Amino acid sequence: MRYLALVVAVCLAAGTSFAQEAKAPAGTRLSQKEIDGGFVPLFDGKTLDGWVGVAGSTDSYYVEGGMLICKADGHDHVFTEKEFANFILRLDIKLEENGNNGVGIRTKISRQPHIEGMELQVLDDTGPRYNDPNHPKYLKLKPYQHHGSIYGVVPAKTGHMKKAGQWNQQEVICNGRHVKVILNGAVIIDADLDKVTPIDGHEHPGLKYEKGRIGLHAHGYGEKVFFRNIRIKELP
Repeated sequence: MRYLALVVAVCLAAGTSFAQEAKAPAGTRLSQKEIDGGFVPLFDGKTLDGWVGVAGSTDSYYVEGGMLICKADGHDHVFTEKEFANFILRLDIKLEENGNNGVGIRTKISRQPHIEGMELQVLDDTGPRYNDPNHPKYLKLKPYQHHGSIYGVVPAKTGHMKKAGQWNQQEVICNGRHVKVILNGAVIIDADLDKVTPIDGHEHPGLKYEKGRIGLHAHGYGEKVFFRNIRIKELP
């Protein structure tokens, strides 16, 4: 009888967990392992609650189908209301062809979050705009402009981004002076901030910030960028 009671209790607990997951909006579901490990969502799948924009505007982003979407002509970045120091950030990213955006870490609310913080490039770097010299808007990429790079500072390893229109899983570990970026299971950045030097000719005071906001950066080049399952775990 005790065994039967235990089985029933486990089934009820599992049922509750599955029911809670089923009720969660699409694009915001955390695994039970993540919940148990201390991850919390940064995006509720319904609104921009918890996010603020430059000059108070979040109009460059909207919510649809559990996704946080950057408009094709969006120019205003959005940032979390809360600041974070050490953390593990996970999110899913999908780009239209040639899509361009950025994920800010330890940033200030700024129109230059790659300077006032760090910007991890979000880019369809296999798109024709960046690879075909005959493209009407051709832009030859510098090494620090490829997806996942700490913009202007640390080039990322290339070749791990999925084709435009497919979802990418990205993890960012920011712990003290160590920043690691994992894209679709591959480590593309593993940097000691005390040992890097900006390579774009600019000062980057944000490299020394101990905490700041998570940002999503709109560049308005004509393509939508999609985010979902944005969640974070703070580290001691």
